[in-house]
Amino acid sequence: MMRSSNPTLNENAFRSSGFAVPGRAMTIQGTVNKTLILLAVLLVAAGWIWNRIIQPSPVVGLPGYPSAAQIQQGVLPFIFAGGIGGLIFAFVTIFKKEWAMVTAPLYAACEGLVLGGLSAFFEIQYPGIVVQAVGLTFATLFCLLMAYKSGMIRATEKFKLGIFVATAGIALFYFIVWIVGMFGVSAPGFVMGSTPLGIGFSLFVVGIAALNLILDFDIIERGAESGAPEYMEWYGAFGLMVTLVWLYMEILRLLSKLRSRN
Repeated sequence: MMRSSNPTLNENAFRSSGFAVPGRAMTIQGTVNKTLILLAVLLVAAGWIWNRIIQPSPVVGLPGYPSAAQIQQGVLPFIFAGGIGGLIFAFVTIFKKEWAMVTAPLYAACEGLVLGGLSAFFEIQYPGIVVQAVGLTFATLFCLLMAYKSGMIRATEKFKLGIFVATAGIALFYFIVWIVGMFGVSAPGFVMGSTPLGIGFSLFVVGIAALNLILDFDIIERGAESGAPEYMEWYGAFGLMVTLVWLYMEILRLLSKLRSRN
């Protein structure tokens, strides 16, 4: 049984894709290549919006230069559009997997706008935090990939079930926070703030997000072994990107909590 808490990578995703024609089957190397392409697209989009925020920041407010409000007005529409676009392209990719070759790069570009913009604002507040977050994200990806390939961590059924339940609980908590926030009710500061409990909560979420990578590796490997069509390489890369984006944002959130206590 193939279970993943990542809604984009699960047993049904590969089962419903059918089987490939001879010579055009999904491979792990092909999925890796597609993942690198999506990362490149995301980084280009993130770098573009990053430069629109960071470059003017040392002289914000001086005569002839944009104010902080002007900078926000110039980039917030892109961040908002990226968030909406990313959600739309994610759902299109999930329901039309054969379109993933087109929709997955579009998703990556939209997420790049969101991550680039949010990262720049975090960087202005906590200089150096983005380099730390990016480094920790890729270090986590590399270490877990090595642990999975060596057999140190195995995606057993109990392991999958535990990660699935934990991820679902986190998603439900975030959804409730979002709903009550629409009514002007803020999330509990002792959980979302930089308190010891808040930092512990972020560490837990980072850990669960990281362990989702193990499930993604397992699902992609099984999809390749089952002879899924070649377009599922793009879909597998898209699913892995969803987890990496989540992991990076949670690491960024955790680091900001730690930095705010200094």
